Amino acid sequence: MRRIALVALIVGACVPFLAVTPASAQATRTWVSGVGDDANPCSRTAPCKTFAGAISKTAPAGEINVLDPGGFGAVTITKSITIRSDHVEAGVLVSGTNGIVVSAAATDTVILEGLDIEGLGTGLQGVNFLAGGKLHIIRCSIHHFTGNGVNVASSTSGGHAFISDSYIFANAGGVTVQGTANVANVTNTQILSNIAFAVQANGASNVIAVQSSVLNDSPTGISLVNGGTAVSVGGTNFLNGTGAFSSTTPFK
Repeated sequence: MRRIALVALIVGACVPFLAVTPASAQATRTWVSGVGDDANPCSRTAPCKTFAGAISKTAPAGEINVLDPGGFGAVTITKSITIRSDHVEAGVLVSGTNGIVVSAAATDTVILEGLDIEGLGTGLQGVNFLAGGKLHIIRCSIHHFTGNGVNVASSTSGGHAFISDSYIFANAGGVTVQGTANVANVTNTQILSNIAFAVQANGASNVIAVQSSVLNDSPTGISLVNGGTAVSVGGTNFLNGTGAFSSTTPFK
């Protein structure tokens, strides 16, 4: 009788932990699919449907991978994470809102790779970098937003965006850097047919550096506001429209 009571006591003590662990566990790698379900655990064999559904099940510094083509929706990112699609259509289709919002800690790094971010002519900002340490945008297409394709405005000060091998077109503005001491490095990227400008630096402590890129078919190629700085890294940029780089620095 005493043994039965002891066993019951041990089991009773363990049950709460058994119940909590599966619900609170987060995977370092999760998966989304066009035919997934956000009720799933976002595993390889039971993927989620949206980025928003997967992010809560992904550990900080983890990675969300795209299994097959689909539209995966808007998402707000509040921690270090990678969202990656390797040559599979990974759509973020929004209307009247932002595509991807980054609002993370000053020590966090966010990576967006291989995404097709579409604003349908009513979306606000394509990628809105509001807070965080580093943001990498790689092989992304960002288009048809009423704001900027990429808005770098980290409130944590010293936010650094790296945009490479991307296509940013038909937005109100291409890439904007504003806030306090924020920087954007644009490399091997086409910024085309944006209504107001291709790139803009707004504020004396904000810098945009452009290398091996095309800034074309916007009335203003480079917009410098309130003492902002634009630097050409090397002499390999194509610039069309009004405005000029503040300086040119050799590639090192």
